[in-house]
Amino acid sequence: FIAASDKVWFLLELYSFIDYCTIPPSFVAIYLQRNWLGFRFLRALRLMTVPDILQYLNILKTSSSIRLTQLVTIFVSVCLTGAGGVHLFENSGDFFKGFINPHRITYADCVYFLLVTMSTVGYGDIYCTTLCGRIFMVFFILGGLAMFASYVPEIADLIGNRQKYGGEYKGEHGKKHIVVCGHITYDSVSHFLQDFLHEDRDDVDVEVVFLHRVVPDLELEGLFKRHFTKVEFFTGTVMDSLDLSRVKVSDADACLVLANKYSTNPDAEDAANIMRVISIKNYSSDIRVIVQLMQYHNKAYLLNIPSWDWRRGDDVICLAELKLGFIAQSCLAPGFSTMMANLFAMRSFKTSPHTPSWLNDYLRGAGMEMYTEKLSQAFVGMSFPEAADLLFTRLGLLLLAIELKDEENRECNIAINPGPACVIQPQTQGFFIAQSADEVKR
Repeated sequence: FIAASDKVWFLLELYSFIDYCTIPPSFVAIYLQRNWLGFRFLRALRLMTVPDILQYLNILKTSSSIRLTQLVTIFVSVCLTGAGGVHLFENSGDFFKGFINPHRITYADCVYFLLVTMSTVGYGDIYCTTLCGRIFMVFFILGGLAMFASYVPEIADLIGNRQKYGGEYKGEHGKKHIVVCGHITYDSVSHFLQDFLHEDRDDVDVEVVFLHRVVPDLELEGLFKRHFTKVEFFTGTVMDSLDLSRVKVSDADACLVLANKYSTNPDAEDAANIMRVISIKNYSSDIRVIVQLMQYHNKAYLLNIPSWDWRRGDDVICLAELKLGFIAQSCLAPGFSTMMANLFAMRSFKTSPHTPSWLNDYLRGAGMEMYTEKLSQAFVGMSFPEAADLLFTRLGLLLLAIELKDEENRECNIAINPGPACVIQPQTQGFFIAQSADEVKR
């Protein structure tokens, strides 16, 4: 009362009247040393505050869960309160007869009687015998039946219409996951999973969490089921912080934003993806974001995002830039674009003695991919040509480049075939061309 801003309204609200009817009788019963039930059953109406408490604790977040909790608590509190009224009037008897005709009935039987009556079943095994109890039931049924007919179908509708792909991501402790959003279709997802979960890669102990506002169709749903141990899908949008919280973006290793490369309006597609990046970075500034863009000039907008930092792994893949770059390099070195496309694509081919040797060589070359792995201590002190020669002659691996770090280990540069002046340092990461990750790990 002291903390209330409007004290008059506080005195007249519902829960204040509940306190008037429940607290003073308790003190009177202590003073008279007699136990009287009184209107203590009205305390059940306090259950209607449970949804507010759960919202304060940030347990209820979606509108459907809040509404469902409100309906359930109202239904339960009214039933318990009505059962308390029946219990009071039946066990007390009629006041105008001097309380000489009480009907001994337990509170559990009263709850059962109320539920059976409101559901219009009415078995008749339990009924009111006092006039006060019958009058109370007449008025209670008028409101109870209306509530039962209104609330129960709505509760069933909310439970039945819960989103199949709602909920939140519950990953295993210590297991990594990435979030993929943007243009989510069967083609984009199948191509992504075919490359990301390819057998030539090292054991990928990373779960892929897809977030999209549209429920997947049957074809895409079947694809998710085939990879159910590695893939999860949730409905939502990265523009909503609640959906980002559901997929645990702040705990993810990276967030990938896919673009629609067949879009008829590339600038609009890039604008949508840039807005997704802004929303993700506003929610978690430390998350690594890799975004696909269609047009080269739209890359400049990403530099205006304060938390965008390429040194932390943030990167942008411009499809138009890649295409034009491959075309330009192919003019200088014919076949360059084909070689790079084979390196980027994850493919596996099995040679056969029945096929021509040139075809086996081509299939073996087309199955090569680029991998990264730290060089062992045995290569420390060698020059780059010496290490590359040893790897090729002994292990059949092609060392293409290494990662160079400055003295403070703040910035890294990739040196492609740096020459004999470059000496291998401890924990140097090499870039290899090989058939699989297992070959590189040797």
